[in-house]
Amino acid sequence: MSWQAWATVAIIVVTMALFASERVRIDVVALIALAALAVLGIVTPAEALAGFSNEATVTVAAMFALSLGIERSGVLEPLARLLTRIRKPWLLTLAIMLVVAPLGAFIKNIALVATFLPLALRVCSQTRTSPSRVLMPMAYAAQMGGVCTLIGTSSNLLADSLAREGGLPGFSVFEFTGLGALLAVAGITYIMLVGRWMLPRESNLPEQENEEIGKYVTELRVTEKSSLLDQTIADAVLGENHGVYPLELLRGERRMWSPRSQKLQVGDVLLVRGSWDKIEAFRNRANLENAPEARYVRGNDETPRVVAEVMIAPASPIEGHRLGETALNWRYDATVLAIHRRGHILRDKLSNVSLAVGDVLMVLVDEAAMPRLRADENLIVLSQRENVRPIPRKAIIAVAILAAVVLASGLKLLPIPIAAVSGAAAMALTGCFGTKDVYEGMDWKIIVLLGAILPLGTAIEKTGLSQTVVEGAMNLVGYHSPLGALLMVYLLTALLTELMGHNPSVVLMVGIAISVAHAIGVSPQPFVVAVAFAAATSFATPVGYPTNTMVYYAGGYRFTDFMKMGIPLIGVFCALSMWLIPLFWPFHP
Repeated sequence: MSWQAWATVAIIVVTMALFASERVRIDVVALIALAALAVLGIVTPAEALAGFSNEATVTVAAMFALSLGIERSGVLEPLARLLTRIRKPWLLTLAIMLVVAPLGAFIKNIALVATFLPLALRVCSQTRTSPSRVLMPMAYAAQMGGVCTLIGTSSNLLADSLAREGGLPGFSVFEFTGLGALLAVAGITYIMLVGRWMLPRESNLPEQENEEIGKYVTELRVTEKSSLLDQTIADAVLGENHGVYPLELLRGERRMWSPRSQKLQVGDVLLVRGSWDKIEAFRNRANLENAPEARYVRGNDETPRVVAEVMIAPASPIEGHRLGETALNWRYDATVLAIHRRGHILRDKLSNVSLAVGDVLMVLVDEAAMPRLRADENLIVLSQRENVRPIPRKAIIAVAILAAVVLASGLKLLPIPIAAVSGAAAMALTGCFGTKDVYEGMDWKIIVLLGAILPLGTAIEKTGLSQTVVEGAMNLVGYHSPLGALLMVYLLTALLTELMGHNPSVVLMVGIAISVAHAIGVSPQPFVVAVAFAAATSFATPVGYPTNTMVYYAGGYRFTDFMKMGIPLIGVFCALSMWLIPLFWPFHP
């Protein structure tokens, strides 16, 4: 191999390592790879920047806008309310999957799971069902639905775009629907008959955390009227009497060295832990005030305020920042009252806590700001005292626009990128989302990732690395076994997806898959389909797909729970794909 090919191998290895480590944001990793390819001269400047004007990148951006319009119009709220009537856990699991899977074919998976996650948690609480029985199937159903259409997931669009660049005719909007629907039915059947017995019957959250998302840590200030004045924490017996457990005693900026033996004074701040209802009951009974709320008290208290539970979303830029750096206070006029971190007991002042993915914040916020808070993709609103009312007229308009986009592209009246951009413009003009909201709601990390990672595929082809890999692979499976080669492509894509995510794995594998097909003299289409389906159905780890990460924290799962449930499901999908893909896309058309 040439030095350019070896350099490309080194860039791929480093990129995979960075993706797997999750220490650097995925879009930054892609930009690092792009810069390395361009600086070394492996790709030209035009080739380096071509990914940002690629049809897949443009279409994904437009589909984000369409999904945002559907989400903010309130069209999903009636479905969510309908599901709250279900009381049997197995029926709730089935109903959620049957609702989420079809919607996943047209709506961004993260938005779907973010919408139905609070509902599932609320129903589980009402029926005393462990969330771990429901949330993982919901995340899997979103992925199953995503592969049913070309626009259901960004990796499908990316596979189609790369196939066209490789000289293939590409795929229509509904070309994946037949295979995707059969796999979704098989997957849901497997989960209901076999997989649900592999799910943990109780979530693996710490003990006594079944009343809320978790036990919260908050700050309570001793007032002049408090019944705890001149008592020690030990004398008050807070845990036994109130179900609230003291962690630290803060006096000014000092931590008291022996908090349980210190007599409480006016202005002392107790760092306590417990379920939110018990904390609130204790605060009122003991005449304490919530320190964060008092810190941001406002003169005009006429605006209705609600309390909401908000989770830090995967890949959120808020991660690693302290509360004061998150802009929650000035952006939403919100006050963080308490924090819960799964598996950890926080012992710092709330203002000093560095936030992590999965942290749940108890937030006091203006009712009028809740729609904007729900629309913030860096946060997931898990519960709220007052429900946001949907806007029926806008919901109907948003659905009509999305349907028009799907029909126009499905009937080939317009190219998919043009139809999607036109739909996004129509939603903006009809007020389904604000003109500023579309930029705030756009997942720019994915768009930058797509634009920056595509030149890596160009480098693989240009340096001859693709042909070298194909020759080595074909020596293993043989040149006379199309099915064996298809299986190799599927499994390798599935493995890469669990390590580095679905979009990068598509970029690496589509060119190789096409070369494998040419090497054995068969149609490349079934191989591209295998890459698309293997990449879009990542079930084996909580980090392979964003929806898995979301339910991992909220459901109290262990890493191994995904492996027990997901690896057999990947096996089912793989086996069925080996049978069905050649039927839909023959090796010798």
